[in-house]
Amino acid sequence: MRDRGKILLVSTYELGHQPLALASPLAWLRGAGYDAVAVDASVQPLTDAAIARARLVAISVPMHTATRLGVAIAERVRRVNPGAQICCYGLYALLNAEYLRPRYADSVIGGEFEVPLLELVERLAAGEAVPAATPPPHLARLSFVVPDRTELPGLREYAGLRRGDEIVPAGYVEASRGCLHTCLHCPIPPVYGGRFFVVPQAVVLADIRAQVAAGARHITFGDPDFFNGPGHVMRIVRAMHAEWPWLTFDATIKVEHVLERRELFPELAALGCVFIVSAVESVSDLVLERLDKGHTRADVIAALDILDDADIPMRPSLLPFTPWTTLADYRELLTFFEERDLLDHVDPVHFSIRLLVPPGSSLLARPDTATWLGPIDEAAFTYRWAHPDPRLDDLQRAVAAAVEQAGRDDEAPADTFARLKALAWAASGEPLPLPRTRGGLLTARKPVPGLTESWFC
Repeated sequence: MRDRGKILLVSTYELGHQPLALASPLAWLRGAGYDAVAVDASVQPLTDAAIARARLVAISVPMHTATRLGVAIAERVRRVNPGAQICCYGLYALLNAEYLRPRYADSVIGGEFEVPLLELVERLAAGEAVPAATPPPHLARLSFVVPDRTELPGLREYAGLRRGDEIVPAGYVEASRGCLHTCLHCPIPPVYGGRFFVVPQAVVLADIRAQVAAGARHITFGDPDFFNGPGHVMRIVRAMHAEWPWLTFDATIKVEHVLERRELFPELAALGCVFIVSAVESVSDLVLERLDKGHTRADVIAALDILDDADIPMRPSLLPFTPWTTLADYRELLTFFEERDLLDHVDPVHFSIRLLVPPGSSLLARPDTATWLGPIDEAAFTYRWAHPDPRLDDLQRAVAAAVEQAGRDDEAPADTFARLKALAWAASGEPLPLPRTRGGLLTARKPVPGLTESWFC
């Protein structure tokens, strides 16, 4: 092994999953003869001793929360081991490159990061300097290798699948990376530019096999969109079901793909799909158009009906607070979920999410953005913005506080929803209506399967 103990990979948060962003580069680096080590700081202690031994500390920053936590790690590395090189890799590394370099990182890597990360390690091992310029995203097709999860924390340290009163260990894989779609609020298009890359079936199945051996009884497919390559993923889940017929799974699928591939959902249910996540975001056609989501309110209803017929629950992700959202829109969103009996299908935190505009966001190129966008807050990794109706910003803060308190109190989602509904109607000065569903008065529903960690970007 080369440079034993000198490469430290750090993850801070991957939505409650055992971090693939550690397991994949570990396999690449160890396969090249480097004795890399990894720490998932979300569940493991990151010791000063581990930092002090490192020549290179590579910090995974796949999303906003991970980036904010990652810079705190970088500051600590600078204090404990000033001579160490620091690299930030992942989607948010390139989006925030101008702020991260040189304040927190000596280099940043985006796109298909494994090859450039290995090249960086080889350059440092040869005593070469890190290039001063920030490289473009690495979008060359990789020869994928099976992730190395052998020394990562066990699956019971992470989010599990909740089915009624039972919680079972859940694994995490990706059958593809990047995305064909270019939704304007998503951080993927500025890096991938509408491209996606499939992970070979043999690699995905080998990764699933290792996690099943480690105790997984459910698999989350973390592809940005599972049906970017429908033929590819259907072959994988058919093979998965043939080998482990008792193994369940979930995936993320766009509303428009539910409509386009409606014939596949009965088979997905038979193969073990227990829910799908879909980025509904809003039921306002204006907001959906501004985000370039590729679907309408009517499409959402049609997709829910298709999934109901296949007995696969949808767990929608939402973006309720945008510069274009009105109070009437927010009330209508709550009413929609109540009338469709979907209160147990969505984690209450989704009703509090506010539009994030990171540096490099595709929204920055829209001609109307200047009418609502404020200054950049580099330390928060986002542009500031204020709603033209201050009541919406006040409501968002109140909803966020209520959801946070509900989480601390382990409150039932239906009870939290009732509080959010009261806040929304109070903000508009209108009397609170009675609960209602398609069948009349609001009735209790059997909880749908879901992960114990709330999913949102």
